[in-house]
Amino acid sequence: MIKVSIFYPIKPGSRFDADYYVNTHMPMACRLLAPAIKSVSVDIGVSGETPDAPPPFAAVCEFTCESAQAFVEAFLPSAGELEGDIPNYTDIAPMIQFSEIRFSR
Repeated sequence: MIKVSIFYPIKPGSRFDADYYVNTHMPMACRLLAPAIKSVSVDIGVSGETPDAPPPFAAVCEFTCESAQAFVEAFLPSAGELEGDIPNYTDIAPMIQFSEIRFSR
């Protein structure tokens, strides 16, 4: 199994609309990327290493898929629509990482 993680690193003055992301963008992403995705989660940053430290990421989204190829094949036809929606919720350039899941409980 593969996890596709999308990180939104916070930078001074950056904007991230968590409500839009969770309630509008993610339902669209789930619809467009199905059936390649087996599960999806979204984490919204609330603090850093200590409760009073700012979080390093505004949000982290994780898609679990059978393979990187399955994700890419689902993503490419919808890339324009998904990427075109980014300005509606953030001005942060997302960072993407593909990972092999070695342990999960």
